Amino acid sequence: MRAGATTFQDDGPIAALISDGRRLHLQHGPIDLIIEAEGARDEVLAAYRQARKRFRTVLVELVDELAMLRLGVDRDVAPTGDIAKRMKAAALPFADDFITPMAAVAGAVADEVLASLIVGRRLSRAFVNNGGDIAFHLGAGERYVAALVGDPVVGRVAGRATVSAENAIRGIATSGRHGRSHSLGIADAVTVLAGNAADADAAATMIANAVDLPTSPKIERAPARALYPDSDLGDRLVTTGVRDLEKNEIDAALDAGYRYAMKARDRGLIEAAFLSLATSTRVLGDAMDQTRIEFETELETTG
Repeated sequence: MRAGATTFQDDGPIAALISDGRRLHLQHGPIDLIIEAEGARDEVLAAYRQARKRFRTVLVELVDELAMLRLGVDRDVAPTGDIAKRMKAAALPFADDFITPMAAVAGAVADEVLASLIVGRRLSRAFVNNGGDIAFHLGAGERYVAALVGDPVVGRVAGRATVSAENAIRGIATSGRHGRSHSLGIADAVTVLAGNAADADAAATMIANAVDLPTSPKIERAPARALYPDSDLGDRLVTTGVRDLEKNEIDAALDAGYRYAMKARDRGLIEAAFLSLATSTRVLGDAMDQTRIEFETELETTG
């Protein structure tokens, strides 16, 4: 890819250097990636070529196995594609509750493209951002800072999480009722940090589902299939509205999600989590140990 070349298109996928000349945009159907690599210019351009090449078949591979990926996790069914395998692996630890591999699709795509981006390349840092679900690479001594969004509707940033190269975190994902997918819970946003983006994506989905008041008449719900006929959630009730919660109700919902997140961390599935509902938050993480995860939040926190 030449620095002066801005747009490429073949068989559907589009690749374009963004106007800042540093980041790469890859788009095909609903998949929309922003990629940045840092290092020597020839290494960065070679990395972008690798990512572009891998991206060409991503959507086709997913469509080929879509029917299976929309079903609840079946331990006896083995996906064939690399991305589908990542999706199932991320969802499988949560199979005792309802989950489909689609819960990890955005993170799995980010992981797969990042793997192709960095292989054989000398890069100090790199990331693949798939709609807010991010896979990243850190060289020795590098750090990655991610904004923690408290309310995606208004874009309110509630704090930041700093990850250093010394720890095992290489993926961040956010879920909630305002996201691209429907949620069974009422969280405004749940951000999870894990070993990879697929694991973070699946866990964020499940923790966001757990932030809930199941019997409250203040929560409006509708069958997922009525809102989106092809939804992997079928006729399960998803949240469509939340009305004027009291402080004790907010606390109860967040505490339920926090307990679920703690169980996930105790099982080694995640490293940290940030939960937000109606300007209240919960933080699960090692805030003081900078070799692991450093949280800086501006709102009420617990954990």
